[in-house]
Amino acid sequence: MSEPLLSIKGVSAFYGSIAALKGIDVDVMPGEIVTIIGANGAGKSTLMMTICGNPQAREGRVIFEGRDITHLPTHEIMRMKIAQSPEGRRIFPRMTVYENLQMGAATAEGGDFGSDLARVYSLFPILEKRSSQRGGTLSGGEQQMLAIGRALMSRPRLLLLDEPSLGLAPLIVRQIFSAIRDLNQREKLTIFLVEQNAFHALKLAHRGYVMVNGRIALQGTGRELLERPEVRSAYLEGGR
Repeated sequence: MSEPLLSIKGVSAFYGSIAALKGIDVDVMPGEIVTIIGANGAGKSTLMMTICGNPQAREGRVIFEGRDITHLPTHEIMRMKIAQSPEGRRIFPRMTVYENLQMGAATAEGGDFGSDLARVYSLFPILEKRSSQRGGTLSGGEQQMLAIGRALMSRPRLLLLDEPSLGLAPLIVRQIFSAIRDLNQREKLTIFLVEQNAFHALKLAHRGYVMVNGRIALQGTGRELLERPEVRSAYLEGGR
């Protein structure tokens, strides 16, 4: 059996004296989509940020491709073929779409900018139409596509997606999740997804974890978790 691409072992993280993560264990295998679901404030985004080194884990280890990255600075971690599309998108609003994508390519090694750009434009055709438009003038859905596209420009082996559907209309959410599925199925890209939309996330994911108050409460395949009555009542009833 292959080794995990990402392994989170006993990780605890704090904001001051407040424990946000309490002994988290998560594995992401090569070629998988793995999702973390949970209520707002459960610690999902903190876990994503801890992988990227801010905050750093106070206990436990974060291992990527067999290397312990727990205490590396964020800029070094992001050069290791990990890319993040953060919660709230955080694009560069005064830069054009094209310039945002150029920024994403800054850490790509051995890449072909033209072919990488074409790949993003084929995934999200609206970005090509908006290429000379400032990022801040895009719709919320277009900004989310740009945030994912910018992350892809670095040619990651692991793509971290933090709440990609947050605040978006249902039609746009379906487009975003369809693009995520395509990246995984066609390109075998490994994706670690934090998402409040449990129904879409678990339908998409090979495996999932349920986080409650900074701990992993449940884990299983996406289908298994969709069928668990406690998951349905807490995260799915009326939430499709």
